[in-house]
Amino acid sequence: MRLTLLFGGLSRERLVAVATTQSLHKALPEGDLWFWDEDNHVYEASSLALLGHQRPFEVPFRADGHDLGTIDQALDRAAAEDRVLVLGLHGGIAENGEFQVKCEARGVPFTGSGSAASHLAFDKVSAKRFAACAGVSSPAGIALSELDAAFAEYGKLVAKPAQDGSSFGLIFVNSTNDLVAVRDAAKEQPYLIEPFVTGAEATCAVLEQTDGSLIALPPIEIIPDRGAFDYHSKYLSNKTQEICPARFAPEVIAEIQRLAIAAHKALSCRGYTRSDFIVSDKGPVFIETNTLPGMTASSLYPKALAAQGIGFVEFLHGQVDIAIKRARA
Repeated sequence: MRLTLLFGGLSRERLVAVATTQSLHKALPEGDLWFWDEDNHVYEASSLALLGHQRPFEVPFRADGHDLGTIDQALDRAAAEDRVLVLGLHGGIAENGEFQVKCEARGVPFTGSGSAASHLAFDKVSAKRFAACAGVSSPAGIALSELDAAFAEYGKLVAKPAQDGSSFGLIFVNSTNDLVAVRDAAKEQPYLIEPFVTGAEATCAVLEQTDGSLIALPPIEIIPDRGAFDYHSKYLSNKTQEICPARFAPEVIAEIQRLAIAAHKALSCRGYTRSDFIVSDKGPVFIETNTLPGMTASSLYPKALAAQGIGFVEFLHGQVDIAIKRARA
């Protein structure tokens, strides 16, 4: 099958997607480069254009190759040319299951979770509910109508878009002015509101191996710049600390890994995921599961692979094999 790196997309995370694909391309230089631009067309891109693109987290990328048509036309071509897609995509319809349905309908293999799991994990409210069925606890949700009462009860809340990533729209509610900000933001898109959980931030990657077994990689402890692991802290700051393996007690490490696998299974994910937690004084608390986590040079998943002793190229070839087997099945 012809290896193709599909990157970009229509969401706000398209800049991250370009940085992810710079790393993917270095590991898989034999793969063709297809860029899904904001006009919903897919364009061929050269290695020179991709690797020469500076400040990918801030500056939009422009492909330098032929127009392959809309994303649907590009996927028709991928099916006709027997291509397997390595996804350098994050957020929006690229991660909420809609894109995956298009691939599945055409029999086009792609890396990562299928449409149903992607849709479920992308909705933070639904993901929490299904994870809870598997014994993975998370903060209680707060209705917008109960915002004032919850703030009076808990003193601090956190609000975030129910369907978005890379910490876009994250609001920490510390004052009545923040309550106004949450209500204004919720007019634009659904918001998930929770009591603020005090503790260390952590994340744990789960890897499906080619034999179908799952392993949890070493958890990562996160000490964000400016006190919040937002877009700036993730991608633009050199002061955020990401400690891998995390420095938690062995029993806490084991529990984070157990919960990460439990969430992966509860959401019916495939290939690879990364679940986020707050390590409170009562133990790890589940926040969310990412079905297409970043693979940039500074991303968390590659750090966890390295700590486990798994090479990035080895990981990607394994994911391609899984994608092909799944499509054939």
